[in-house]
Amino acid sequence: MTALPISAASLERAALAYLERYGASTDMLRRVLLRRVAGRCRLRGEDPADFAALVEAVVAKAGRAGLVDDTIFADAKVRTLRRRGGSARAIHAKLAAKGVDRETVQAALAAHEADRGEDDEAAAARAYARRRRLGPWRRAEERAEARMRDLAAMARAGFAPSLARRVIDGEGETGAAAPDRE
Repeated sequence: MTALPISAASLERAALAYLERYGASTDMLRRVLLRRVAGRCRLRGEDPADFAALVEAVVAKAGRAGLVDDTIFADAKVRTLRRRGGSARAIHAKLAAKGVDRETVQAALAAHEADRGEDDEAAAARAYARRRRLGPWRRAEERAEARMRDLAAMARAGFAPSLARRVIDGEGETGAAAPDRE
């Protein structure tokens, strides 16, 4: 059984199928299509470099049609990651891995902070600590002995040491330490 030849129509169908399921940056779509081309070329004994221009044309067409937009993708990812407690450093790293440029990420972070009207990094640090049950969201009897581990977890998540200390040593939203859970 031989693989079907690569055509603009087959790449467009592949791009649409991928974009129906996933939000993607321009670079992510390009990588998906290049992997698909590489697989087909391996089966057919062709050179994937011969189809690079075709892939770029399909990616450009998807961009013109509004199917991929790095700004919209970055805005959506920033909202999601901030809500889950992502630090600015972690968000930069995740979006850079998805091919979004630094300026677009900075603009999305700034827009998100302007929309919320508060210190976004501090709110994200509290959300991360609450989700992971660190600091004030930990049982009172465990809190002192787990302080260094909690600070280390916050640092690994990309939060500044001063902010991590403020969140871990602070109190939860209710103004009191987390109740004992048994």
